[in-house]
Amino acid sequence: MSGMIERLPGWTTFPDLFGWVESGLPVAHAAPGTHGIRIEEQLKDGTYLLRAELPGFDPAKNVEISVTEELLTLRAQRADETAQKQHTEFRYGIFTRSVRLPAGAKGDEASADYKDGVLTITVPVLEKKTSTRTIPVQQS
Repeated sequence: MSGMIERLPGWTTFPDLFGWVESGLPVAHAAPGTHGIRIEEQLKDGTYLLRAELPGFDPAKNVEISVTEELLTLRAQRADETAQKQHTEFRYGIFTRSVRLPAGAKGDEASADYKDGVLTITVPVLEKKTSTRTIPVQQS
């Protein structure tokens, strides 16, 4: 499973369309002032891996990760102001993203690492052992 979307080279007619696909339509957010977080997710070798783009955040102060049942929620908050002689610009808001963990995920053993603006969350997943049993059919 992957959250990556293949982009066609030279596609410029609707440049924001792919951003909407990755983070959801702007009207789909739960509360005004919240923004989506772009992610990649992968399930491989008994590990669920989620990578989230969070450039410019201080993970110790402004990032919160929670797991409730099978739902992983990532929340980040930013309040920056850039002031120049004739121009002031604010970049602030709450960024959220929730994903359903795969079956067998051990959310209580999740770990997270932040490097170069990318948050990586790793969750161990119990591999389900399946057994096949043949059921005889009786004639009546």
